[in-house]
Amino acid sequence: MNQATPPQRPILLVDDEAQALTSFEMTLRSARMSHFISCHDSRDVLPVLAREEIEVMLLDLWMPHVSGEELLQKITVDYPDVPVIIITGADDVETAVRCMRQGAFDYIVKPVEKSRLVSSVRRAVELRELHRENQSLKARVLSDRLNRPEAFEAIVTVSPGMRSIFQYVEAVAPSPRPLLITGDTGVGKELVARAVHTLSNRKGAFVPVNVAGLDDHVFADTLFGHKRGAFTGAMEARAGLLEQAAGGTIFLDEIGDLSAVSQVKLLRLLQEGEYLPLGSDLVKRSDARIVVATNQNLEAARNSARFRKDLYYRLCGHHIHILPLRERREDLPVLLGHFLEKAAASLGKKKPTPPDELVKLLASYHFPGNVRELESMVYNAVSLHASGKLSMDAFKSEIFKKQPALAGDPADAPEEAAGVLAFPDPLPTLKQAEQLLVDEALRRAGGTQSVAAMMLGITRQALNKRLKKAAPAD
Repeated sequence: MNQATPPQRPILLVDDEAQALTSFEMTLRSARMSHFISCHDSRDVLPVLAREEIEVMLLDLWMPHVSGEELLQKITVDYPDVPVIIITGADDVETAVRCMRQGAFDYIVKPVEKSRLVSSVRRAVELRELHRENQSLKARVLSDRLNRPEAFEAIVTVSPGMRSIFQYVEAVAPSPRPLLITGDTGVGKELVARAVHTLSNRKGAFVPVNVAGLDDHVFADTLFGHKRGAFTGAMEARAGLLEQAAGGTIFLDEIGDLSAVSQVKLLRLLQEGEYLPLGSDLVKRSDARIVVATNQNLEAARNSARFRKDLYYRLCGHHIHILPLRERREDLPVLLGHFLEKAAASLGKKKPTPPDELVKLLASYHFPGNVRELESMVYNAVSLHASGKLSMDAFKSEIFKKQPALAGDPADAPEEAAGVLAFPDPLPTLKQAEQLLVDEALRRAGGTQSVAAMMLGITRQALNKRLKKAAPAD
């Protein structure tokens, strides 16, 4: 649990006073930074930059041999991506302005206030991370490629929207900052979280935790663990899941259900990287990457004070929103084939052939349960399948049960269907309205009359009769 923490590239400390270098290092170590290169001779700085990729530089101005200002001029030209924080004993406005104009990231006067130093370094690290992520994302979008497509093998899709999400995932996966995944129930948020972990190249484990329904005590015990005797029944000490995720990723699902008290505990973990096991006064540190997910609107929860604003902004360092199935209907054929094969193998059956109209029927459904619901439908249909072509009856039964308007009983239509029609002025005649409805049903059904008839709640023969009636005479 005491491994090096971000940034992974070293921070270069440059000062001719050994005591100052030690002080800077101790201050940054107390803020969970532990990767440094120290230079007490300014002549060594440029050779270090030539052989090492530096994250941030702390640079003293007044040094023998080569001054800090001379180095700053060379660094901003030859290594413009490296943020340089000037540290000096001279409280001189003119010098500060000159350094900032030459490209310094910040200017701090000695004696250095610890919180000021930590804040400046953190901002510089975040700036570099954002720059790298933007460059990586830009390169992927412009080339329309994925560097490691194998990381997304578990997610079956041909959707351009999902491909864009994968490109973003590749860009942000190496970042140590928290990541928020949002999306409806059943879209595959955990699969995306696992892909993030795979692409992060972290050595530790991926540890998923569903926090829905956990009270404050159970939440703390699950994540942080407890000491022996911490509460009644705690006969032995137990490590929490955070410790299991050391050097890896902890995935907190249903984060929107977290109570106010548990939100405070999570916030401390995010801010300080520290936690207390129950019954212990010994602080432990965690280097696990934190990925969270929810199907709730966290922004609305934040605005209504159900979710802490400071926690919300901490979690939104990176944000991935997974598209619902209704917004990527092009995935229906490939998902149907994938789930048919998977269900058949699970049940020891031969993969059945679906009827051509099945995809059109599925495309007419809004899928509130998304990919998970489709998988369940397919499994149920394959379970009932005997031989020959796959029957659509099991699918119709499920769809009509959850979307009754397709079965032809308007009284049973879901409440969200109310108000979906916009009535023009003047109103169309019944005949015109009927024809418009028939045309729209056929459009949605891709011209398949049997599916269009189901959407309209009439038989195929009745639809055919209406179409003949509407056809122009020869």
